[in-house]
Amino acid sequence: MLQGFKEFISRGNAMEMAVGIVIGAAFGKVVDALVEGIINPLIGGLFGAVNFAEAWAVKIGPATISFGMVINALIYFLLVAAAVYFLIVVPMNRLAAMRKAKDEEPAAPADDVRILTEIRDLLANNQQPRV
Repeated sequence: MLQGFKEFISRGNAMEMAVGIVIGAAFGKVVDALVEGIINPLIGGLFGAVNFAEAWAVKIGPATISFGMVINALIYFLLVAAAVYFLIVVPMNRLAAMRKAKDEEPAAPADDVRILTEIRDLLANNQQPRV
């Protein structure tokens, strides 16, 4: 049982996934600080509130419905999605395309193309073709 777990952990995919989760969590903190420290005060300043979450809040009795919190979450999601796309997906796609182009060898010309090339070369040199 422990041997199977050890093999699972030793696989590249499990390690890559663990690294991705840790980096994603750390990056989430950076985006959270960006949203809370820069974006919210800028947008909140436009609406006259200190915090964007308070800018669009509706009180219904003792409960408060905060549309600003939803907008914060959407901004956060869009920033994380854009960063993941531009910092991870685009470079990985370029790397995969470069690897694919490197691995592909030029195809050998077909027999008819090779024969026609020989005929063209012979005609250019005014020689008779071998039959």
